[in-house]
Amino acid sequence: MIEKNLIFNPDGRDDIDDRTIIHGNTTGLFNLNNVKYSWAKGMYKVMLGNFWIPEKVSGLNKDAVEYDEVLNDDERKAYDGIISFLTFLDSIQTMNLPNINDYITSPEVNLILSIQAFQEAIHSQSYQTILETVVSANKREKILYFRREDKHLLERNKFIGQIYQDFVNEPNDQNLFRSIVANWLLESIYFYNGFAFFDTLADHNKMLASDRMINYIRRDEETHVVIFANIIKEIKNEFPDIYDEQLLLKMMDTAVNQEIEWSKHILNNKIIGMADENIIGYTKYLANQRLESLGIKPLYPDATKNPYKHLERIQDQNSEKANFFETTVTNYSQSSSMKGTWDF
Repeated sequence: MIEKNLIFNPDGRDDIDDRTIIHGNTTGLFNLNNVKYSWAKGMYKVMLGNFWIPEKVSGLNKDAVEYDEVLNDDERKAYDGIISFLTFLDSIQTMNLPNINDYITSPEVNLILSIQAFQEAIHSQSYQTILETVVSANKREKILYFRREDKHLLERNKFIGQIYQDFVNEPNDQNLFRSIVANWLLESIYFYNGFAFFDTLADHNKMLASDRMINYIRRDEETHVVIFANIIKEIKNEFPDIYDEQLLLKMMDTAVNQEIEWSKHILNNKIIGMADENIIGYTKYLANQRLESLGIKPLYPDATKNPYKHLERIQDQNSEKANFFETTVTNYSQSSSMKGTWDF
């Protein structure tokens, strides 16, 4: 059993030489003048610079018309199911991030995890905004609780939710590591065929406002991937007895298979550009990219190319070209001791 950080610990030590990513002896004071994990300082600036609110996205009323008059039945079913799943993911992230943060013993990392939790709440509001604007009132509850009638979605939700709950019920090192890896997998794998669906609609000039909202959300999620990749790397460096690469690879393989099966189910081989073989190739390719950012060899050596070529021309997030395959952990992974201000 491991203990949460104390709210105030007069016997704690936050000096850089004593600071560790977990199992440190924190004071409860946010000492940000001396920063050990400089990647967290870089992420802080990026995350604040990415601030947005759903009201910033215009055009959802036009999407409401297209939802009824332009989308076909298969596209509407996929739209509804994917919104339901994405809403669940960001809901449990908002709830669970404080549970993890209670055991992170670096104030600079505590800071960016707090910002992440805020961003996840914004994402939840964003999906609610889409539902309230695009979908008729009599369908909203059905979409939110789609898991009640779809066993594939229920199983996905139960899998990730149980890992988080296991750590809350029994906070030990293994469950903490599993929860951190699960968080990384959720942010780096579980969202992305859903995001690709909205991009595919936009590529056919459909539901453009919904896709703009998704682009803002994806930009945030990419920073969250980097945060948890760095936390995993710091655990590997500082606590090699807690780091478990075989467990990580097993969890990645499970996540990939779940993402493939769910995406095949909800898209049903009916969405142009997102055939089953593309879903499989893309998900495995993405997994390899994520593992590479941790310095781990590909889990799927044959998945060397991204089959969703049609999406590259429209993934322009908020007028800033940002290919997430180029936004890897290495952009923010400097972790040498560092002094200085948090000025922009």
